[in-house]
Amino acid sequence: MIESETRQADWRRANPIKYGAHLAVQKALNAGTLEKQACEVCGIEAVDAHHDHYDKPLVVRWLCRRHHTRLHHYGEDMFPQALAAPVALK
Repeated sequence: MIESETRQADWRRANPIKYGAHLAVQKALNAGTLEKQACEVCGIEAVDAHHDHYDKPLVVRWLCRRHHTRLHHYGEDMFPQALAAPVALK
């Protein structure tokens, strides 16, 4: 088997815990057990899931790409939130 030489494949191999958390979010979204929310900062609906802690893969903060990038660039305390919790459907 030939391993992919893409930047994404390299990142996945280097970050298996983070990649697993990303997969868990996608699986939960597809199953309907997790629901996207609007950006917690500006309210826009096109969002990314942000993990404060990768050992809690379904505890995410919903941030638009602009605010998600800023959070990673300037630090976790830029947009503080007590404890993000998954939004489960009934």
